Amino acid sequence: MTLIIQTAGRIVSSINKLMVLLGSLALIAASVILSYSVASRAFFQATTDWQDEAAVFCLVGATFLCGSYVQQIRGHVGISAVAGMLPKRINQLRVLLIDIASCAFCGFFAWKSWTLFHEAWVDGQVTASSWAPPLWIPYFMMSVGMTLLAVQILLQAFGDVSNPGEGE
Repeated sequence: MTLIIQTAGRIVSSINKLMVLLGSLALIAASVILSYSVASRAFFQATTDWQDEAAVFCLVGATFLCGSYVQQIRGHVGISAVAGMLPKRINQLRVLLIDIASCAFCGFFAWKSWTLFHEAWVDGQVTASSWAPPLWIPYFMMSVGMTLLAVQILLQAFGDVSNPGEGE
């Protein structure tokens, strides 16, 4: 069981590194798009129909696709004051329960995101703007990101159970 968790952990870690690279590129793209939008409106009084949506799509991608990496490094906000006051065994149980609850929430969110993606894909849904990009794009990024996050949390929960002293 531990070997399976370690192998899956390495695979997810590699995927997370790729997602961070893609997320970084998306942030750069969003900043370039928004800078272009400001400059074109200021200097040329050009309309900027597509820029806001394109930047939002990039930011959605960066946010959701990088969430699993942030969880991998345990970079999410935690309440260390509570952890410091609890005995070690109770704190381990607290972490496990929080991981299970977080995994359940992220799993539900991923499932709903996949259903939204499917509906947008099948129905050909687009945004209400004049540019009208397809809605499956942000839904797909949400789906992949939340699925990766749920898997990452699950791996950490089982990893903590199978290796309770690891990382201390």
